[in-house]
Amino acid sequence: MPQYEAAHELGRNFYAFLAAGDWDGIRTLLTDDVTWTLPGDNTISGTAEGADAVVERAKKIASYGLDFELLHILVSRENMALSLHNTARRGEVRLDEYLSTVCRLRDGKIASIETYLSDVPGMNAFFV
Repeated sequence: MPQYEAAHELGRNFYAFLAAGDWDGIRTLLTDDVTWTLPGDNTISGTAEGADAVVERAKKIASYGLDFELLHILVSRENMALSLHNTARRGEVRLDEYLSTVCRLRDGKIASIETYLSDVPGMNAFFV
């Protein structure tokens, strides 16, 4: 399978596992030393280091009841990104953000994740 097809499949699997809450499935896609960096100043911001910490971050994000809408899976020569539209409500607080989750790949797994957001202040208000 060409590398871009493998990267696309990895993106499909990551999204499917996230949407289903399959934390063990997500873990199989990660290198042991993976990192995930998110902007902002809230309970999910900063860098999670290591596969267990990345899975815990995914669980925490999902615990807020987000609806993850996959818009596109984007691939480069060696890496992959997910374009998502996330929405949720928590009382009167509403989350409505577009994001790109850029994944650098190594040996067929996700080695680092960096998320770019359309509304960092909205994320800060939601994830408290």
